[in-house]
Amino acid sequence: MNAQEIRNKYLEFYRQRGHEIIPRAQLVLSGDPTTLFTGSGMQPMIPYLLGEPHPKGVRIVDSQTCLRAQDIEDIGDNRHTTFFEMLGNWSMGDYFKRQQIEWMYEFLSDVVGLDMSRVYVTCYAGEPRYDIPKDEEAAMVWSELFEKNGLSHLTAMIGSEAAGYARGINEGERIFYYDGSKNWWSRNGNEERTPVGDPCGPDSEMFYMFDIAHNPEFGENCHPNCDCGRFMEIGNNVFMAYKKVAEGKFELLDKPNIDHGSGLERIAAAAINDPDVFKISLLWPIIQKLEEISGKKYDSHTESMRVIADHLRAATFLAVDGCVPSNKEQGYVMRRLVRRAMIKAFDLGVEQNFIEQIVPVVIGLYENDYPEVKERSQTVLDVLMKEEKVFRTTLRKGTVELGKEILRQFKTTRKMPAIISGDYLFTMYDTHGFPAELSLESIATYATEYHDPQDGKRYTVTAQASDTWRDEFGAKMREQRERSQTAQKGVFKGGLEGHDDIHKKYHTATHLMYKALRMVLGDHVVQRGSNITAERLRFDFSHPEKVTREQLDKVETIVNEVIRQDVPMSWKEYPTEEAFARGALGAFGDKYGDTVKVYQAGDGDNPFSFEICGGPHVESTGKLAEGGKKFVITKGEASSAGIRRIKAVLR
Repeated sequence: MNAQEIRNKYLEFYRQRGHEIIPRAQLVLSGDPTTLFTGSGMQPMIPYLLGEPHPKGVRIVDSQTCLRAQDIEDIGDNRHTTFFEMLGNWSMGDYFKRQQIEWMYEFLSDVVGLDMSRVYVTCYAGEPRYDIPKDEEAAMVWSELFEKNGLSHLTAMIGSEAAGYARGINEGERIFYYDGSKNWWSRNGNEERTPVGDPCGPDSEMFYMFDIAHNPEFGENCHPNCDCGRFMEIGNNVFMAYKKVAEGKFELLDKPNIDHGSGLERIAAAAINDPDVFKISLLWPIIQKLEEISGKKYDSHTESMRVIADHLRAATFLAVDGCVPSNKEQGYVMRRLVRRAMIKAFDLGVEQNFIEQIVPVVIGLYENDYPEVKERSQTVLDVLMKEEKVFRTTLRKGTVELGKEILRQFKTTRKMPAIISGDYLFTMYDTHGFPAELSLESIATYATEYHDPQDGKRYTVTAQASDTWRDEFGAKMREQRERSQTAQKGVFKGGLEGHDDIHKKYHTATHLMYKALRMVLGDHVVQRGSNITAERLRFDFSHPEKVTREQLDKVETIVNEVIRQDVPMSWKEYPTEEAFARGALGAFGDKYGDTVKVYQAGDGDNPFSFEICGGPHVESTGKLAEGGKKFVITKGEASSAGIRRIKAVLR
């Protein structure tokens, strides 16, 4: 069974069991300004896991496209990808552990057809400090299923984070207990690091064992959570049964939830019994096209082909979802993906018409299952081919700059070869976008004739990188990374971050400001992006000219008046067409299902604001004035052509 079939069979399997199939959320979530990308299948489901009713009911299933930019540097091995799909099913206060485990066993064995003798599972070991018991219930259900199917299933305690996971697998063992560092779910990690107020709980993970030898570089003994590559996690059942109510104290939820996620690519790899996820049907055709146009083989150019296949797949879906390459945030990651793929293409000797040969293959792999991919295929090609052209121009300029530096050094020192430092290589990378590997290649092949006007002689000028260039370049990269982490301090990585009181206030203030901007500037104003931290809100919107301070003051006055009136914030579900017919505002580029949640500020048929949004918000606008605070616009500026940006605070 190939990956496309697995995706569709999974959705149908859970549809037959009472689940509503929902469409994927975009990779850039306009309703969640706390993270750059949709990084997990559960992220779009956060409001409903926190207690809000889902418009489709209590049983939900989907396949969610995800992107994790932090994995870029890991691409090249056999299992990491920046872009992936999570097969997810959720129960909001409906079925729980036994039903979920039984269904997953049935799906993996009877539908996908996995060799279940290769499947191993882990369960939560418990934490006496917090009075949270060992998850013997999950282990018992797995034990019953393995026994029913004639599989040995001894249970073992594998170790703890403190003691290390040094113990290996004894004969017949199939169910393993791990502590909270491995089998506890919260947005911040184990039980101790779980934020107060968050739902959380134990989980039970499923691993597939490939027929490869253990690599002792990863420890003396192998076990399911070993990183040697023998075991691959293919899915996780989260039993969201608790809420942290104080430090060191957890209480059971009245209605526990199921949050399940399985990596489509990894299940597909297990289905073909090959630990290389790039051999599956969603990636291998890209590899085959690369072999065709380069004349090179995957076995001898594995890393380059893996990077290209992964990065262009991710960039394609970013373009489908309306992202364009730029030097900021999501656009920067997209630009980095495309350019890194192009650099690897140079390694294969592919330098012309690269994008237009590879991206159509990616589109063809998804257009039947995701109609938006087919609908936007030409736009995707246009966006990515433009970036390819821009980068080629960058490379030409970089070559010229490098040549100038080499000649400058020769003219100054009269020594050959000219020595290029790691600091200069970093400047080429940081200022001109010229990758270090290309600089090194240019340096190694550089040779030019120079006629010296002082002595009348002709010299063949050459160059080489300094012996210490790696250390110098690495130091500069670390400095940049530290600056970037400081700059990104307010952009949270976890899905549940940003749902505390101050974020709700700023989220609500954003709604009020959006409506006030349309009142002051006109109905052409459309939201183009937002970002909310604990310190401020930021809002991008379409407007063709500078917004004056007088206009900003009018917006402030309108918002503060609505806050003073303390009007209620409420929401209601509408059929999507009806919501728009009633005048609901939606974020630019968003797509919606059959029904939407609409928040309004004010009662009756003529509220102050009426906007499609997933939440959360405060109960009434007066909450924004707690502590004597007012809404203040601190800055108005241009973001890009035709797009303005406002920053505002409550103080």
